[in-house]
This record gives sequence, C-alpha cells and structure tokens, in this order.
Amino acid sequence: MAASQPPARRRRRPRRGSIERPVDSRLYRGAYLVLVLPLLIGAFSILRPTALPAPLLPPADSKDATYQLVKTLASTYPDRAPGTSGAIGAATWLTNELKSTGLPVRSDAWSARVPGLGREQLRNIWAIAPGESSDAIVVMAHRDDTGSGPGANDNATGTAELIELAHAYTRPPPGQAAVQATHTLVFLSTDAGVFGGLGALRFAQTSPLRGHVVAVVNLDALGGAGPPRLEIAGDLPHTPDTALVQTAAQRLVEQTGTKPGHPGFFAQLVDLGFPFTLYEQGPFVARGISAVTLTTSGDRPAPEFADSIARLQTKKLAEVGLAAQELLASLDQGLELTHGTTSYIWVGNRMITGWAIELVLIALLVPYLVGVVDLFAFCRRRRIALLPAAQALRSRIVFWLFAGLLFELFRLAGAWPQGAPRPPNPDLPATDRWPVVALIALLALVFTTWLIERRRLRPIAPPDPEEQIAGYAVALLGLGMLALLVVATNPFALIFVLPTLHIWLWLPSLRNRWLPLRLVVFVLGLAGPAIVIASLAWRFGLGLDAPWYLIELITLGYVTLPP
Repeated sequence: MAASQPPARRRRRPRRGSIERPVDSRLYRGAYLVLVLPLLIGAFSILRPTALPAPLLPPADSKDATYQLVKTLASTYPDRAPGTSGAIGAATWLTNELKSTGLPVRSDAWSARVPGLGREQLRNIWAIAPGESSDAIVVMAHRDDTGSGPGANDNATGTAELIELAHAYTRPPPGQAAVQATHTLVFLSTDAGVFGGLGALRFAQTSPLRGHVVAVVNLDALGGAGPPRLEIAGDLPHTPDTALVQTAAQRLVEQTGTKPGHPGFFAQLVDLGFPFTLYEQGPFVARGISAVTLTTSGDRPAPEFADSIARLQTKKLAEVGLAAQELLASLDQGLELTHGTTSYIWVGNRMITGWAIELVLIALLVPYLVGVVDLFAFCRRRRIALLPAAQALRSRIVFWLFAGLLFELFRLAGAWPQGAPRPPNPDLPATDRWPVVALIALLALVFTTWLIERRRLRPIAPPDPEEQIAGYAVALLGLGMLALLVVATNPFALIFVLPTLHIWLWLPSLRNRWLPLRLVVFVLGLAGPAIVIASLAWRFGLGLDAPWYLIELITLGYVTLPP
C-alpha cells in the first residue's frame, strides 16, 4: 500500500509590515473615519435658495417683433465673423436699433488676435437705461457668427431678444406706463462671442461699469431644438449667486412648463476642478460678478452649418424670451441682489456649498497621507536608504521639466496656435490644425535629449527589493506633496488626483504579483487625469481632438501654470 502524501501547504499571505506588504491596509482603512465629520457638516450645509418674486406686471408678448428681427439680421448679414463686411453692417444695424429706443448708445472698439482669423478690429455696443441705483444689471448677447451659416439661432435670437428687452423699458405695451428701472440696466451686444467670448472678456476687464455690476444675464441661442438650459460655469472655480440662478430657473419653469437643464453633479464638480466654459458668462463669474446664460444648446453650442431661419423653434423662442423679460424684471425689483460669487453644486432645488465639498475632498486625502507616512516610517525602521531613489526621481523630473521648457520656447517663438486666453470655438478649422513640422522638431529634440541622458535615466542594474520599496516610497511622497499643492491652489482639483493616489498606493504591495495585474492597477491610476480629457471629449463633443484642444488651451494661456 502506497504511503499517504502529506497535505499540500497553503500559500501563506505575507505578514503585514514585511517587505512584501509594506503598506498597512488596516491603518489605511481606519483613517477613513476622518470622513465622518466632513460628511455630517456637508449634510447640514445644503441650502435651498428661494427665487426672487415674480414681477408685478406681465411680460410684453413681442414674439412677432423678435422673430422679424431675427430674420432681418440672419438674412441681411449671414456672415458676421469679425473683420467681414457683414460684421460691420450688423454693428451699424444694431446701433440704429438701439438708438430707436431713445436710450444713449455707447461703443468700444479694440484690436485683438482672433483664433483662425488673425488680428481683427472688434466692437462692443451697449445702451444704458438709467435707474434709481448706480448698481447695474447687464443683459448681453453676442451678435457675431462663424460665417458657416446665417447664425439665426446662434445668435440672432439672443440679439433680437436683447433689442426687445431694451424696447420694453422705453416702449411699453398699449395701456401700460413706461417702467422705471430700479437698477441701471445695460443692454450689451458683444463681438467675437463664438471666437472665445472676446467681447465679454473685454467688457469684464475694461468697462468702467464693471465695478457696479451685480448681475449679468447672457442670451445665447434661444430658439434651438434642445430644452431650455442654464450655464453657470466660470473661468475660475466660482459660481454665480444662488438667488440669480434660482430666479432664472423659476422664470423658465413658469414660461416653458419644464425645469431648465444644467450640468449634473459630477459635471459641475469637474467644472470647479477644471474651470472651463464655452459661454460668455465665464469671464464675469471669474471676476466675482454673478452671471448666468440662458440657452437651448448644450455644454457645447450647436454648430452653425445647420443654423437656418427655417429650423428656428419659434414657440420656444417666444417662451424663453418671456422668461428673460421676467428674469430681468425680477432682478431689477429684487432687494436681495448681492455683489460677488461663491462656489456650490446645484442639485435639484438645493445647493451643496463649495466649502463643504472641499472639506470632504481634503478628508479623502488623509487616508493616503497616513499610508504614505507609514510607508516612510517602514523604510526608516528597516534603514532603507531613500536618497538614491530621490536622486533618481529628481533626474527624471528634470528631464520632463526640460521637455516642458522646450515646449514653452516653441510657444514664445510663435510655433503653436496663438490668441487671447479664451477657449477657441471647437467648430473652427483652426482648432485642430497644429503645425506638424514644429511638433516633429519638438519630439526630435526631446528624443535627442533622452539619448544623451539615457544612462542617468535608466537603471544600471536590476534593483533589489529594498531599492524598489525606496523608489515607490519617494514617488508616493512626491505625489503627496503635489496633492498638498493642489489643496493650496484649488481643492476641487483633488478629484483628478485622488483616484491616482489611492490606487497607486498599493503598487508597492503588488510589485511581485502577476504583471498584467500590476499594469491594470497602473492604468487605473491614470483615471484621475483622464477625467479632464474625457470631459472635453464627451461633454463638449471633441472626441479624439480633446488632447490637442487641451494643449491649445495651455498654449493660449487659458489654462495657467497652477492647474
């Protein structure tokens, strides 16, 4: 009879705190207890703002006049791109329309580099209705288009409604007295709106009225096929005053019968972490002026090639126009308008305050920092030298800093797209035209530098386990310092960093595991930075052009060094 075989030994899990498991998972999990207090504080910080009261007088039904203005502008001047004869004609036409109201009309002309067009002469035009207060409410709409279509919806509709709003304060309906404005009302027509909102930026930067503006209502593409929508994102992590947003939403509900759309919770969080908008409220919100856009387009304005007069939704144009009239009247009569902006996320009829969200994001950073500090203490206890790993990391950082310096030198030399620090229109051909020769030259220089420095950048010999742990510890400590810098600049941007931190923290414990598993964990750690690319590709319809568009935002200076 054959002797019985001894039972096979089960593979024992490496001991916690050993070289195979340098990260203490129990300590990491316990650190999540710090989330309890921020979540409780966040729950009690949820606000339900109230809208300003509806105006006493009903809005004037001017849908026929508005539609006729749209037809006149779109058919007479179908190409209103800056620098064209249509742009000059549209500016003259608008000036005459505003003068017919009897209000004083002003203009501001300046020269700017327009993406895809070069340096052009631009002009903002506005009429002022004096009020009892020097505090101003601005209603604006851009009058230009790209020239690929007549721009009937984008933005002859907004321009026509702007004119009709000015008429409402000078030509009351039969049987009604003229409305005396409480605030100073500014009816602003901007130029180069579809070319990055250059006119809005100009007004927000240089207008002598900017210090008195308490609210801005932007009218953009009011007669499209999409549902009514509010855009509130700014060029910085700010959002307009809650009373303005809630009042705009309430007036749209009253006139259209449906709640206006807006970016969802996660999309708003992304917009705070990576401030970006294609609408003209952005420059005002970034400068502490509450501004909101009324539109029927999505995150990305509808392309103009199909923007014809025949496609206009006249019923929706009339409804959104009435809502704009009532919104302006509510703001003018309201006593709760305050200067400045804040930060929050809009969910339903409630607002989650921004500082509470920042507190939760910072608390989510604590478990990672606890794990990294414990890994550092592990190296100290085992007398693992960290200096060689720090020197190796420094060499790699210096290499990539040199690559970034080369990129900046190419920008200063004019090799990359240039223009004002505003998001270029994704529909313009110039957006996806990058100089191939300059790109090849940059890559060749970077590759040549790597060839020269490859002995310092590549390991001389395979590292032993302790050297591997030291490398991971130094890299993770560096990521922790980067996260603290993010907290100091824009805590909302932690949403792009936290996935990377919490996933890559476990790479030291997986370094001897199955190679595909390690690759999967590494790739998953890239999900944080990939959120920005995914947002541009999906929400704004850029697709595979999203990386190039992001780089262009950097070259134009819209995305600055801290982000």
